[in-house]
Amino acid sequence: MKQWINQHTQAIRLVFSRMRHNILSTLMICCVMGVALCLPGILYVIVAQLNQLAGDVQSEPQISLFLKLDITPDGISKLDKLLSNQPDIQSHRFVSKDSAWQKLQLSAGAAAGNLEKNPLPDAYFVTPKALDPAAVERLQSQMQQWPGVELAQADASWIKRLYALVGLGKKAILALATLLGFALVAITGNTIRLQILTQREEIEVSKLIGATDRFIRRPFLYAGAIYGLGAGLAAWLLLASVISLFNASIADIAALYSSNFRLDLPDITLIGAMIASAVGLGWIGSFVVVNRSLWQFDHG
Repeated sequence: MKQWINQHTQAIRLVFSRMRHNILSTLMICCVMGVALCLPGILYVIVAQLNQLAGDVQSEPQISLFLKLDITPDGISKLDKLLSNQPDIQSHRFVSKDSAWQKLQLSAGAAAGNLEKNPLPDAYFVTPKALDPAAVERLQSQMQQWPGVELAQADASWIKRLYALVGLGKKAILALATLLGFALVAITGNTIRLQILTQREEIEVSKLIGATDRFIRRPFLYAGAIYGLGAGLAAWLLLASVISLFNASIADIAALYSSNFRLDLPDITLIGAMIASAVGLGWIGSFVVVNRSLWQFDHG
């Protein structure tokens, strides 16, 4: 066990020594990888904020229940109990047909006076707990089957559009992260490949004296992981800086609309995911290139 720890410690020291002697190029590589990693992070923060805005928006979707004209007071009472016992409903409000008729007469005036009788039904206006369009539609379909309900109509077109935009943003994040992930692997792989070419003679001598592929591969894998770690830290700093810069402008715009909207700084989960992804991608890029190079040494 002690020998294993010493082997890995020596490999890490060797990598840090090489990076220290090429500190400028090391920083440039980490910054380039950090910029690539920062882009999907910025998009993620914006989409996550929109998703939260969809949940906090004041104009909640409503389901209008228009009751049958011949419904009895007893039927209305039973329907009220159904609404009160429904766990998916946040609140409900009853509007009698007489009350609606009075409001119509006040607003329409003479036009409403030409009607011989009240054409309006009793109605309930229901606010669901979930804003998800699928949940709203499911609740609407369920209430449409209730006795005494003539029509259950959902007013959720705006929330559908907002969720569609959020869903599109999530797909854009996935596509951008995938493409930039390949870019990070390529950048790391190309960097490690150049290092292997500069140390070709050293590697060939090591193989002649009996060094295993695992021994030769180890420092390059650590180098890729360390590049990824540096890229993850750079991406976090860039992301925090960009969001702070955005908030300076957003605050002025939000003040015009009497809002306190702002982009939240990345939390520990996002930071950890960014750094872990960068380390993993750096390791993968190094592993692919080193294995290919060692195969070429053996069969070249």
